[in-house]
Amino acid sequence: MIAPWGVTATDSFNFVFSLFGLLIGFSLVEVLGGLARTLEARMGAARREERAFHAGWLTPLLGLFVMLDVLSFWGSAWVAREHLSMTGPVLLGGLFFAGSYYLAAHLIFPGEPTDWPDLDDHYFLVRRPVFAAIMILATVQLTFFLTLPGFAEAMLGPVVLISAVSFYVLLLAGLLVRGTTANIIVLTLLTLRYLIHYLI
Repeated sequence: MIAPWGVTATDSFNFVFSLFGLLIGFSLVEVLGGLARTLEARMGAARREERAFHAGWLTPLLGLFVMLDVLSFWGSAWVAREHLSMTGPVLLGGLFFAGSYYLAAHLIFPGEPTDWPDLDDHYFLVRRPVFAAIMILATVQLTFFLTLPGFAEAMLGPVVLISAVSFYVLLLAGLLVRGTTANIIVLTLLTLRYLIHYLI
């Protein structure tokens, strides 16, 4: 397959993804940087014997889930590499995906953790935009794969369908459920879903 401007499909994919790979990498850095700032704030509060800084489980679990979802997108881009060439729609699509992941990752942790003594409060402020972004990205990605020759049959298999439906149900639960325990359960299931997929 020859891509536009006389380069191979692989060269074209590498060139396109070199830009958006940077943005995807920055998304991971945003989450890890937020976690580092949170740990620093917690240790600083303990050292000064101030009121305990409550990091909780919700925000770290959301960060872990988004990082795993970013890895999933990265893997999907590699699977579809022969269909991603240097074209306007691919460039715009890459910008949409990479930019959306970066914005979602940026929201997870507050810029100044000390402004949020209880990170659970921050989680409940940002969880819906983050889950909505992931749901939209998953839908666009699924729709794209259904248009590719040879992919539709695999995507409509029972295992993939069950996995996709469970993913959407959990994302919807993340948007709607209330209470700390219920959200921890949803985030744990979303994280385990990816960990099982990667490790088995």
